[in-house]
Amino acid sequence: MRSETRSFRTGDTEIVLDITAECERFVAGEADGLLQLFVPHATAGIAVLETGAGSDDDLLAALRDLLPADDRWRHRHGSPGHGRSHVMPALVPPYATVPVLGGRLALGTWQSVCLVDLNVDNEAREVRFSFLSG
Repeated sequence: MRSETRSFRTGDTEIVLDITAECERFVAGEADGLLQLFVPHATAGIAVLETGAGSDDDLLAALRDLLPADDRWRHRHGSPGHGRSHVMPALVPPYATVPVLGGRLALGTWQSVCLVDLNVDNEAREVRFSFLSG
C-alpha cells in the first residue's frame, strides 16, 4: 500500500472541487488495484459525478435544499447554518474507492472525483490518497 495526504484550497464558498487530475497523477505507473480516498474532516465529502455540465452546481443546489443554512441545526458554532456541514457527510460520505487498471482510473466517460465542502469557515482541506494492490 502507498499512501499520502494532499491539501486542497476550498476557499470560503461552498464548492465541488474536481480532484480527478490529482487522483490520476497519484496512480500513474501503478498496476491494477484500488484508489481509496478519505477526507479526515467532519464537514467534507468525496463524490464521483459529472462536472462541467451543471451537475456540480446541481449537487450544491440539492444539498442547499436538503440542508438549508438556517438556524434549525443544534450544532451551532461557526457561520450561520454550520450544523448542516456536519450532517452532509451522511449524504456525501468522506470516502470513495475507485478501481485502477494499468495505472489509470477506471472511471466512466463523464465521471470525475470531487471534494465536496459546504463549510465556509475552513479554506483548506486534506484528502488521504491510498493505493491498494493485491
